[in-house]
Amino acid sequence: MTPELWDRLSPFRDKAIAQGVPAEDVERWLATARPCATLTRGGDGPVVGRFGGPLLLPAGTPDPAHPFVASLDLAALPADATGLPLPPDGRLLLFAFPETADDYESMGSVVYVPAGADVTERDRNAWNSSDWDEYEAMFAEFPQGPLHATADVSLPCHKSVEVPGEQWGGPHPGHPRCEELVAVWESTRADIAPVGPLQIGGYADEEAIDIDPVANAVWWAVKAAETGGWDGPVSDDVSDWVLLADWHAGMDVQGWESATVHWVIQRADLAARRFDRAFTHVFWNP
Repeated sequence: MTPELWDRLSPFRDKAIAQGVPAEDVERWLATARPCATLTRGGDGPVVGRFGGPLLLPAGTPDPAHPFVASLDLAALPADATGLPLPPDGRLLLFAFPETADDYESMGSVVYVPAGADVTERDRNAWNSSDWDEYEAMFAEFPQGPLHATADVSLPCHKSVEVPGEQWGGPHPGHPRCEELVAVWESTRADIAPVGPLQIGGYADEEAIDIDPVANAVWWAVKAAETGGWDGPVSDDVSDWVLLADWHAGMDVQGWESATVHWVIQRADLAARRFDRAFTHVFWNP
């Protein structure tokens, strides 16, 4: 984390202490901060990709089963902006269907296209084999245009974590004041690291639930593996996973205002560049 990002957290620190949270608890919470990249369709940051555009895939790559959301130029992302061990170049393509699953299936996918790979343009509507007009209309509202990146800082947005052996969640271990600290983050975040439609790295954000959205996504991934809907080793330990990207689809897609897409991946798969092993979970706040 750069000194600049630490300095940007000063309003959070000051407000938390002013509200009576002991300084040592505030500093311990700040130690959990993660860098992230906020991507928006405007702004002064460098262009690092785009929403939509032509779907370019290497020969032999199957047509994705979900709508095309965005492509990221990894070489254009500011160094260390995401806190993730991403490849230094190439493109990362994000796909998602912004509705909840009925049978624990992944509602999206991630494709990594290495730099210099021969690509051909594919039909962006190939995923819709049923020709459902409703979903064609939904896909037509997916955002389009360049994505600008801002290096930001991220703090936990959830008050509860899973407690092994317990039916209900509990406070973050070692952070008994986490509920107050999350409330302070909610009140200061707009001035520190405003929410954008797409975020790479950092903490997942979900206004309607207190539990970590990554933990929620991991639960679905484990269920998908247990029911045969996902192959390969799947850890049920949330610490083995990271948030790859968040898309607040409700900012862009009319009729899907309550949908948030979370792409998560196991740390081992990320290190091995097994982006085909990413799992996509959609939270829908009715």
